Amino acid sequence: MKTPRPLRPLFGVLALALSAVCSAATLDVKIDTAKTGAPISPFIYGQFIEHLGRCIYGGIWAEVLEDRKFYFPITANYAPYREIENPDFPGQLVGGAFPVVGASPWQIIGDASAVTMVTEDAFVGKHSPRINAGAGIRQRDLGVKGGLRYDGYVWAKPIAGKAEIEVTLVWGEGPEDRASTKLTFSGKDYSKKTFVLTPKAGTEKAAQFEIRVTRGDVLLGPPSLMPSDNVKGMRRDTLALLKQLGGTVYRWPGGNFVSGYDWRDGIGDRDRRPPRKNPAWTGVEHNDFGTDEFIVFCREIGTEPMIAANTGFGDAYSAAQWVEYTNRGTDTIGGSWRAKNGHREPYNVKYWCVGNEMFGPWQLGFMQMQHYTLKHNEVAEYMWKVDPSLQLVAVGDLTTINKDHDPAQAKSGKTCSHIMLEQCAEHMNYLSEHFYVGRVPWNQSGRVDVATHAGMVRKAIRDKVEGHRKLQASLPNLKGHIVPIAMDEWNYWHREYAYGELGCTYELQDGLGIAAGLHEYFRQSDIVKMAHYAQTVNVIGAIKTTRTAAEMETTGLVLQLYRAKFGETPLVIDQDFGDRDVAAALSKDGKTLTVGVVNPTNEEVELKLDLGGRALAGAGTRWHIAGSDPTLHNTPGQPRAVDIVETKDVSTQALRVPALSATVFALPLR
Repeated sequence: MKTPRPLRPLFGVLALALSAVCSAATLDVKIDTAKTGAPISPFIYGQFIEHLGRCIYGGIWAEVLEDRKFYFPITANYAPYREIENPDFPGQLVGGAFPVVGASPWQIIGDASAVTMVTEDAFVGKHSPRINAGAGIRQRDLGVKGGLRYDGYVWAKPIAGKAEIEVTLVWGEGPEDRASTKLTFSGKDYSKKTFVLTPKAGTEKAAQFEIRVTRGDVLLGPPSLMPSDNVKGMRRDTLALLKQLGGTVYRWPGGNFVSGYDWRDGIGDRDRRPPRKNPAWTGVEHNDFGTDEFIVFCREIGTEPMIAANTGFGDAYSAAQWVEYTNRGTDTIGGSWRAKNGHREPYNVKYWCVGNEMFGPWQLGFMQMQHYTLKHNEVAEYMWKVDPSLQLVAVGDLTTINKDHDPAQAKSGKTCSHIMLEQCAEHMNYLSEHFYVGRVPWNQSGRVDVATHAGMVRKAIRDKVEGHRKLQASLPNLKGHIVPIAMDEWNYWHREYAYGELGCTYELQDGLGIAAGLHEYFRQSDIVKMAHYAQTVNVIGAIKTTRTAAEMETTGLVLQLYRAKFGETPLVIDQDFGDRDVAAALSKDGKTLTVGVVNPTNEEVELKLDLGGRALAGAGTRWHIAGSDPTLHNTPGQPRAVDIVETKDVSTQALRVPALSATVFALPLR
């Protein structure tokens, strides 16, 4: 009989195998804490919001009702939802949970002939509904939270004598699933009556709001319905996430939208502001969220306001008057309007965009560059005359001008940025650049290579910056001066929309790409002084909302993490890490080293830091955003699939970076 094999060697083999499974790839990183770059501008962490899709209305603004000012005529043909007409731009057809409203969302209750649109004595806009006794209107597909009070009001004018209106909130199919109250109107003019309704149960899409005329005939003005927990008209859940996001400067109101926007439509009594068709996108611009609301928004979340002036259909005088409204005293026309609207003290908006993407024919008021440069300079001069302290961002773009759009300039081979720097450099403080990169449908190869995908944003930033370094150095009129870049739109832009118009979902792999993009901004901190993640809520946004819930996307988590935890003085790292990306910075006081690592591989990494003459002073802290699958994403109203995980007392001898992660270390220095 054979002698049994000793057990000890077998255990040794198993231990070696287990060690191999648990070991991580090593990443040797050399950091010289004396080799610093230009300080990272806090405005690198900017955001952008536009009147598009569900960014403002349905995202930030708390109003429950659609088309409350009756832009669309109410008819017997109830078919409110439309698809985006052009599938190429802005994107694919939209339906599903958040379709675009392209006709009246109000459905007639009772005899259809008892509801007509009347132009004479309309409350606001082109017409108001006249509703005869016994009829009414309802709005369907609303979301409400059970037990939460909803505050509302209705404007109405009796045709003769007195009239009575019953308002009802419905949240289910049973007779007990409704709450009603009656409002009495009298007099010869419109009057406003308030009400409170509280649903006993919540629903994401099955609620209805009804307005029935029970006595007399009326002309109906705007109704409103808002959750009682709104914050100055804004959604409390969205605002809470925006505060966590920590954006340092917000660009508003567009985007393409601004080239057809008259800012005067958005001031004064909200109910009296006219509804308009969204000039650049789909749906209705309610004008409930205008300049004053934007300033309130910025103050509420603690951010710097940045306004884009209209150089499309707009003019220099209007842009200058807008500056008056925000920045000048009551002795000016604009300042007197602001005071009349309840805001006597100036807002002091320092940062302004002079137009948006005026080099492209998709832009309202598009013109050839030889004409636009004249307009830019004129608008800038008018604005500076009102307030010489303004910091102006000019329109720029490094891509070649299309010969069909601008034959003369295309023939010269010069880009929009080239021409603007040659002819408008004295009329700008920053030059704008925009870029978007995507996955679907641009890449039809199937499952995305995560490392390639995560590197797309970084490459786009580097290409823009390298192009500017070469261009600006070649222009004699700049005399060696560098005009800083404001990358005031940048992001991934996918075409599968789950949250309405341009409302794409962002996965873990997108978050990794945004982190790599931030790393590139840190490396280019001497020339990129401002960047605005575009956009913020729902529309290619870092936050997504349903009708009753809000949640942070993976991209938002990355922005939140780096804004809160990464250092301010970037350190130069002259190494190539392949698919991985490493950036480092010192804290403001120089006592903490922060290291960011993007690891788009399926393998854990262990950092080995070589700090030269410096040494670490004990344990550090690690924050990471990771997951087992690059397609993981968060959904409003559901537990997070991806989140920021904090680990304290991390040994500096074992700085582990999880697979598929964006990780930030904070390490105390001696």
